[in-house]
Amino acid sequence: MSSRPQERLSSQLSEQYIQDSFHSYLKSSLTQAKAERLLDADVLASAEGDLMITGPALCLYFAALRCTTNPPSVPLPRSSKSGRQPTELSYENCPPPFISFLRVWSNSVPLIQGLTPEAQHDLARVICGLEPLLPQTAPTVHGIAADLRAVAIEISQRRSFQDRYASDIQAALDAGEPPESPRARKTSFVPPPQYDEAPSVSPNPSPRPSLDPINPSLPPRPGRASYQPAPHSAGLLSPGTYSARSSTSSFGPHSPAPTILTQESPAIEFIRETLYASLADALERQPSLRRLLKRDPTRAYFASVAFAVLDVATHSITPEGAVIGVLGKPLTLAECPPELRVFMSELAAIGLQAKDIEEEDNQLAMRLAERGKDIPLSRLDRVKMILEEGVGYERGLQDARDGRRSVEGRAVAFANRINGLSLAMTKLRAFRERQGDVFKVLGGIGS
Repeated sequence: MSSRPQERLSSQLSEQYIQDSFHSYLKSSLTQAKAERLLDADVLASAEGDLMITGPALCLYFAALRCTTNPPSVPLPRSSKSGRQPTELSYENCPPPFISFLRVWSNSVPLIQGLTPEAQHDLARVICGLEPLLPQTAPTVHGIAADLRAVAIEISQRRSFQDRYASDIQAALDAGEPPESPRARKTSFVPPPQYDEAPSVSPNPSPRPSLDPINPSLPPRPGRASYQPAPHSAGLLSPGTYSARSSTSSFGPHSPAPTILTQESPAIEFIRETLYASLADALERQPSLRRLLKRDPTRAYFASVAFAVLDVATHSITPEGAVIGVLGKPLTLAECPPELRVFMSELAAIGLQAKDIEEEDNQLAMRLAERGKDIPLSRLDRVKMILEEGVGYERGLQDARDGRRSVEGRAVAFANRINGLSLAMTKLRAFRERQGDVFKVLGGIGS
């Protein structure tokens, strides 16, 4: 009996081997997508949009088409370096950090393989953000795409992926082009700054004033299961602590002294500081995010930004679509530079969708309560769990088995929308310039 755990441990593949295999397939997947005109060279070169999500999702899609086992396992590429390594990734040999990815992918394989070839092609188009060709694409296709993109988001938050993705894109760009071709393009993808450990930051017990007139804290609705963050605690980003309701930032780009924005500061700085301030609130309210900082600081950063996006979208957007940010200053869409308006519009749209989802959750809870039935975790609460724990979290899969999840995966799709905006915004130059400083401060919180 005592030998079984050791046998299982020895049979596990190394994380490096799985990463090498994934990137090998990712290069071929991007190349195939370019050949099939799902992605064009300009998109690959610019690395704009959600290419960080699309690429890994396509890789998972093509792997599902190649799968021939039941239960599903991932076929791994053969290489001279692999020696006697197994040629398939299964639950028996999967490294623990990738189990949740494998679980969600495995659940998707029979659904993908059960589609008609035309529907499979539409699935690839939906993954790439293109309109499906079939007049009436089945809701299942959108649900599968949401799951694959959700796994891709988590993959894209891994530092090992970020450091290698530029070479994957470049390989796809170079495919089919002569080495000295004048048409050869170079990808502009740049990974976020590397996380560095920072000294511990001592909490500041001083109270934090609230200057935001439209950011009330909503109490949990009675009679229903609710995803409850930890109580709000003060001062975790001190010295120079500030939240979306205060006017000084501890994320100064050039010195440890607080940065004070003025009413004349550029719009991008107000958007950035408002999100980063709300990010501080998310870390204070949810100790689990701070624990995640110790295990995976890069993913914890992206998860915190996603919560900040949801918080600002739901609590700091006026009915006219303006954002009430730091200093209590309203920022309207008209005041935004043209290149930022798409982000502002998406932020407002996320806020509207969140309110619609909350209203639907309330109506469902009332109907179930009237019938004397148990009230399950709401869709908005499931969204929050996905943002924090990932799409493969056990409770979410149980909801799916119990029929609580919609066919089209609406909770996953909404979480993807939030994650997609947060990833896109953190790629902006103004955010990249400050990410290194933010990582250092967050490192102090997590230590």
